[in-house]
Amino acid sequence: MAEKNIIPADQILPNKLFIIPLNGRPIFPGIFTPLMISGQEDMEVVNKSMESNGLIGLALLKDPETESPVGSELHSVGTVAKIVKRINLPDGGMNIFISTLKRFKIKKFITQEQPISAAVDYLDDINDQSDEVKALSRALLTEMKQLSENNPIFSEEVRLNMINIDHPGKIADFITSILNIKREDQQRILETLDVQQRMEQVLIFIKKEQELLSIQKKIQQQINEKIEKSQREYFLKEELKAIKKELGMPVDAKSGEYQRFRELIDTLPLPEEVREPVERELEKFSLMDPNASEFIVTRNYLDTVVSLPWEEPKPEDFELEKAREILDADHYGLEEVKERIIEFLAVRKLKQDTKGSIICLVGAPGVGKTSVGKSIARALNKQFFRFSVGGMRDEAEIKGHRRTYVGAMPGKIIQGLKIVKSRNPVFMIDEIDKMGASYQGDPSSALLEVLDPEQNVSFRDNYLDLPFDISTVLFIVTANTLDTIPRPLLDRMEVIRLSGYIEQEKIAIASKYIIPKSLSRHGLKKSQVRFTKAALSGIAVNYAREAGMRNYEKAVDKIHRKIATRLVLKELEPPVKIDAVDLEEYLSKPIFREDVKKQAAVPGTAVGLAWTNFGGDILVIEAVSNPGKEGFRITGQMGSVMQESAGIAYTYSRHIAGRYKVDKSFFERNQIHLHIPAGATPKDGPSAGITMTAALMSLATGKKLKADFAMTGELSLVGNVLPIGGLKEKVIAARRNRLKKIIIPKPNERDLDEIPEKVRKGLSFYPVERMEEVLDLLLPGIGTDGETKAAAGNTRTKAGTKSGKKKGTP
Repeated sequence: MAEKNIIPADQILPNKLFIIPLNGRPIFPGIFTPLMISGQEDMEVVNKSMESNGLIGLALLKDPETESPVGSELHSVGTVAKIVKRINLPDGGMNIFISTLKRFKIKKFITQEQPISAAVDYLDDINDQSDEVKALSRALLTEMKQLSENNPIFSEEVRLNMINIDHPGKIADFITSILNIKREDQQRILETLDVQQRMEQVLIFIKKEQELLSIQKKIQQQINEKIEKSQREYFLKEELKAIKKELGMPVDAKSGEYQRFRELIDTLPLPEEVREPVERELEKFSLMDPNASEFIVTRNYLDTVVSLPWEEPKPEDFELEKAREILDADHYGLEEVKERIIEFLAVRKLKQDTKGSIICLVGAPGVGKTSVGKSIARALNKQFFRFSVGGMRDEAEIKGHRRTYVGAMPGKIIQGLKIVKSRNPVFMIDEIDKMGASYQGDPSSALLEVLDPEQNVSFRDNYLDLPFDISTVLFIVTANTLDTIPRPLLDRMEVIRLSGYIEQEKIAIASKYIIPKSLSRHGLKKSQVRFTKAALSGIAVNYAREAGMRNYEKAVDKIHRKIATRLVLKELEPPVKIDAVDLEEYLSKPIFREDVKKQAAVPGTAVGLAWTNFGGDILVIEAVSNPGKEGFRITGQMGSVMQESAGIAYTYSRHIAGRYKVDKSFFERNQIHLHIPAGATPKDGPSAGITMTAALMSLATGKKLKADFAMTGELSLVGNVLPIGGLKEKVIAARRNRLKKIIIPKPNERDLDEIPEKVRKGLSFYPVERMEEVLDLLLPGIGTDGETKAAAGNTRTKAGTKSGKKKGTP
C-alpha cells in the first residue's frame, strides 16, 4: 500500500503503447522472461520502444494461426513489459529479456495495421486483502507443493519463487503461467481483476492437474504389469515351441512363411538362371532368427519375387475394328494420331509379336496424351499402369535400390508389374521430357535399358538382381517437347505428335465429352443446363485459346459451379440456358479480346509464328530506333540461337537497306532496339529470322507491314529463307488468332499436306525462298533494283485449291 501512495502507476506508465501480438500464451505481470522476436514488424516495434521508454504491450491473438494480425484480432486485455536487454541474433532475429509490470486494457487502437499501437488503461487488482484471499493463498501454495513433489517438471527454483511471492494476485498469476492449461483459460485468468475469483479458478486448474497426475501414475502401473505379463508369455511360448518341435509341427510364424514361399516357388515357372539364386535366398531365410534385422529384408525380397508375373503371356487377342471404335469413342478428331496407332496395332496383330516399338506421344498440355494411352490399353484389353518421371532425379526410382540400403524397394517397373500381375500390360511413362539428373544418378540413362527391345529381354532391377523379361510390356511415353529428351532415348521411340485443337474441334469436344462429365461431377442433370453453340464458341475464343482443353474444361466447371450454387439458393429455375451474352456473368471479363488482336500496328512491328511446349503461339516482334551512336540491342529473354538470328537479321537489313530507299546513314546514326514481348518467358529457336528482318525493314522504311500477315522462317546471312519445324502447330495458332495469310519457307510447302483440310480452309499460304520475296509481300512497291520479282499471285498457296499438283500447291 505504501508503494502505491508514493508514485501512482498511472503516472509512471504511458497511456500509449506499441503492441506485440502473441500467438502462443499470454504473459502475466511480475515475470522476468526472454522473448524471441522474429517478425520484421515486431522487431520494428521493439526498436521504436527502445528509442522512447523501453515499454511494450503484449496482447494475445484470438486465433494463433493468424499470420499478419491487425488490432481487431487481439484480446483487449494484455500486459505491459519493460525491455531489460535486447540481443540481435545472427539469423536476423532478435531476443529480448522483459520484465512484465501490469495489466492493461486497450481503449482504442491508434494504428490497426502493424506496427500496432493503442491507447490503454492500466488495471489494478481488486479484493486482494480479505481473509478469504489469505486462506486461498495458503491453499494454493499447499496444493502446488504437493503437486511439485510428485512432478519432476517443477524445479527447486520454481518452488522457491512460489514461496517468495508476497502478493496473492501475483501468486495466482505465477501458478497460472507454469500450469499446462489452455491459452484461452490463461487469458480468462489474465482478464480476471478480482483476486479472490482469480485464485478460485487457479485452484480448480490445480485440482485438474492433480487428477491427470493420478491417471498418469495409474497408466504407468498398467504398463509395468503388461511388461511382466509379456515376459511370462515369452517363456510360455518358448515351452510351446519345444512341444511343437517334438510333435513335428510348424514351430512359429517363420515356419509358416517358409512353407508358403516354398510352395509358391515350386509352382512358379522360374527360369533356371532365376530359380537357383531364389532357392539360396529361401534357404538363408529358413536359417534366420526372426528378430534379426535381415529377416524382414529377406522376407520382403521373397515376397516380391513370388508376386511377379513369371508366366509366359497369352497371345494378344483384339479386334482392330473394335480398337478403332474405342479410339473414336474416347477422342474427337486426332485422325492422324488414331491412324498411326491403328497401324501400330495392326502390325502387332499380324506379327503376333508383343515386342517392338515404344510409342512417344508429344503435344501441348491438355491435348489428350494420357487419355490416348488409356484408350490404347482398353483397345488391347490390357492392364494399364501409369507413373510420372517429371522432376525425377534418382535412377533408383527406375531401377530400384540395392538391398544393402535401409528401406530398399524395387523400381517403378517392377512395382508396376507386381501391381498389375501381368507380363504384357500397357505402361505409361508421363512427362519424360522433364527428368533431371543429380548426384544420385541420371534416370534417363536408366530408361535406356527399359525402352530398348534388345536389352529389356533381361532387365535387371537393382533390388531384385534377377533377369526379368519386360520386352512384352507396351511402353507409351508422353512429353510436351522433344528438345530435352536425350537423343539416345529418343531414338528408341516412335514419335506420334498430337497437335492442338481449333475452335470447331473444341466446340465438338466440349459438347461430346467435357460438358457431360462436368455436369456429372457437379451433381447436375443434362436437362438442367443447355449451352448454345455461340456460348461454346465464345469460351474457345475469349477464355481458352490454348492448344489443349484444360482451360476450356476449367471454364465449363466454373459455370456449372455457379449454376449449382444458384439452383441450391433457388435463385434460378431449371433449365438454365447459357448463351454468349451470359459468359461474362459466369466467367468475368474475357481473357482474350478481339480489339487487342496481335498485329503489326505501327512501323517496326511484325507478327511471327512460334512453337512452344504449349503448342503454337503468336509473337509480335517490335523494333524502335533512337538517335545516337550506332548500335543494336536485343531484349526479351532470347536464347543463344535466337540471338544469332537477331544478329543475322540486323546485318542483312543493313546489307539490303539501299535497295529499299533507306538512307545508308540510318543505321549509323541510330541505335536500334529489338524486343520480343513477354520478357519473363524464355524464348529460343531458329524460326524467327524473317520476322525480325521484316520488323527492322519496316522500321527503317517507316512503313507499316501489310495487315493480316503472319510469318515463320529462318534466314541465312545471304538472304535465303530456310525451313522450320512445327508448321502444323503454328498454322493452328494463326487460325486461333484469326490471321488469314501465312508466309512459310518454300521447303516447308510439302508439310501442308500433313495439315488437315479443316485447319487449312480459308487460309492463304505464301511459300518463299528469298527474303526479298517476303519484303515484296509485306512492303509492296518499295524495292528499287527489280532483281527479285515476287508477286503475291505467283507465290501464294490458297488452302483447298487444286491445280494439277499435290493438294494445297498452286
